[in-house]
Amino acid sequence: MFITGQILIILLVLILPLTVRKVEENLEVFLFIMGIISASLSHFSGPEHVWSLHLVKEALAEPVKITLAVLCAGFIFNKFRDRIIAGISRSEKKIGPHFFAFFFIVFLGLVSSVITAIIAALVLVEIINALQLDRKFETRLTVIACFAIGIGAALTPIGEPLSTITTAKLKGFPYHAGFLFLFKHLWFLIIPGIIALGIIGVFLRANNSCNTISKKQHLRQETSVDILCRAGKVYLFVMALIFLGAGFRPVIDKYIAPLGHTSLYWINTVSAVLDNATLASAEISPKMRIEQIQFALMGLLISGGMLIPGNIPNIIAASKLDIRSKEWATFGVPVGFIFLIVYFVLMYIFILS
Repeated sequence: MFITGQILIILLVLILPLTVRKVEENLEVFLFIMGIISASLSHFSGPEHVWSLHLVKEALAEPVKITLAVLCAGFIFNKFRDRIIAGISRSEKKIGPHFFAFFFIVFLGLVSSVITAIIAALVLVEIINALQLDRKFETRLTVIACFAIGIGAALTPIGEPLSTITTAKLKGFPYHAGFLFLFKHLWFLIIPGIIALGIIGVFLRANNSCNTISKKQHLRQETSVDILCRAGKVYLFVMALIFLGAGFRPVIDKYIAPLGHTSLYWINTVSAVLDNATLASAEISPKMRIEQIQFALMGLLISGGMLIPGNIPNIIAASKLDIRSKEWATFGVPVGFIFLIVYFVLMYIFILS
């Protein structure tokens, strides 16, 4: 009964956001409700009592850092938005379109772990909006940049919900994960990937005949209410993932933790259609070996860039730049699969050999 109930909750969490528009539009509230139900089911019907003062304190405290990061970065970006836009145009003229494409992709990929993936995505939108690009190349540059932001943000717990929830789940024995835990175990995988994406951006930009600045539309500047609402949603989202992770823990330990690194890596390609932070909350466990965690996270991070629903930066950029799902998939899916294959081979050689 307990296992059946948790599996049903997992299926609802995975399927409803894709099939029911109201759920998709209110994802944070939906996940919060599912998290409460999952934790309660584990507490009253499962092998362990999940609800405790410690869990409540953790759920209230863990989202604070990433929420404050989103809030502060949002206000700072909003204040200096016009200067940033002007600087974008000047920079491309000064260093040339090819190097500029490389620079902004790599820069946003690396800095996203500090300013958060959400703010990096908003900066990306302004950059793309300031460049006069053919629609095809605009979409492709956006996809490549979102890949870089999505994987780069995982280097710190404030970068994105996936890294926040992973660090929270591994902060106890045996890993005692701190602020630099993910950086320590993933930097040699993530940073070269960001640089490779920047190089792809150079070749994409080289094929665009248009030169610079001035876009057809001016994006609406966010209000303080917009920034506060976004930060509140991030807080509730991370809190929901902590409750879900606590509720799913017995199922994870029994069925997921024993899986090999290869199975975890390729199973996580489903992150292309599902938010990778939600999957991380349902998978990552301190009972997993570090190699399993590395393979699982890289599978989630790479696949998360393939389709629009896979990651927060994708959703923000696609929405603001009016990129359709088919446009994104046409380029994102093949790029993602190439990266998945290359990373799998390299990780197998350097991590498991």
